[in-house]
Amino acid sequence: MSAHTSAHERHHTPEDHGSHGNHAGHGQGQGHTHGHTATDADWETLATHLETSAELHLPAYRDTAARLRALLGPGHPVRRVLDIGSGPGVMTGVFAETFPHAEAVAVDATPALLEHALARAERLGLTGGRVSVRQARLPQDLAALAGESGPGPADLIWSSKAVHHVGDQQGALDALAGLLRPGGMLAVAEGGLPMRYLPRDIGLGRPGLQARLDAAQEERFQGMRAGLPDSVRVREDWPAMLGRAGLTGVGSFTSLLDLPAPLPGPGRAFLHSQLTRLRGAMTDQLDADDLATLDVLTDPEAAEGILRRPDVFLLSAVTVFTGTRPAR
Repeated sequence: MSAHTSAHERHHTPEDHGSHGNHAGHGQGQGHTHGHTATDADWETLATHLETSAELHLPAYRDTAARLRALLGPGHPVRRVLDIGSGPGVMTGVFAETFPHAEAVAVDATPALLEHALARAERLGLTGGRVSVRQARLPQDLAALAGESGPGPADLIWSSKAVHHVGDQQGALDALAGLLRPGGMLAVAEGGLPMRYLPRDIGLGRPGLQARLDAAQEERFQGMRAGLPDSVRVREDWPAMLGRAGLTGVGSFTSLLDLPAPLPGPGRAFLHSQLTRLRGAMTDQLDADDLATLDVLTDPEAAEGILRRPDVFLLSAVTVFTGTRPAR
């Protein structure tokens, strides 16, 4: 999701978004381009891809928001929610609906994605200050969020697939925890399982295509991590990391999205976009047989393509880790 974003991500280029597991909807950008230049057209295309992914994950997003509301409990009023790495603001809107008395703030480094967040809020009728946006990078600009020019401390901070795009992940969690009011909760979606959408043997090429795509994406992800400024290797034990950030009551839960075959059109369109992006990004990592298989899967006219074949499904599991700032 962002628990999306799918989709959803930050410190990425439009080319490498979504390269680690599903992260659909959780995709939101912090504008770090790793030596590439992202054009307005790139971000517009990415925003559409992220929003489509997030729409598919809305049932899981709403379940996640409801579970966070229950964890906070009725005795803790929620006045402000920060969606760090918000992208086009799908989860921001879910929080505004879940916490009707709170201001939901979409925080992202990419203006084009924040424009989508505002437009989406208006379409949903979330006006009158219910949803606002703030341009900021993680973690450089977090201090400003707590100052006079920022939205101030939050009762709930959500960050989906953003922290792993920061060189010092523990430092990013420390900074996010510092934005919480006493009793406030930090929720990070940084776990789960890679998205599945095809059988192991699809009748094309060698069986096990998705396993090889997973391996190639993991290699790209490792390269991304190694190339980040001030990259620090850390054991990704997220509950322990939240504890080191000074949070208590650390726990986790997993939300499942299960859309069986035959997958409806919107899901197929998202997967077609996802596979097209992977095909363009992995020319040097996959062999000719797998590339030829991807060519068939992304062919909109092919009977065995992702848009037409009857065995396409969508299965995604995202784990959310939570911790609470101790009351004074």
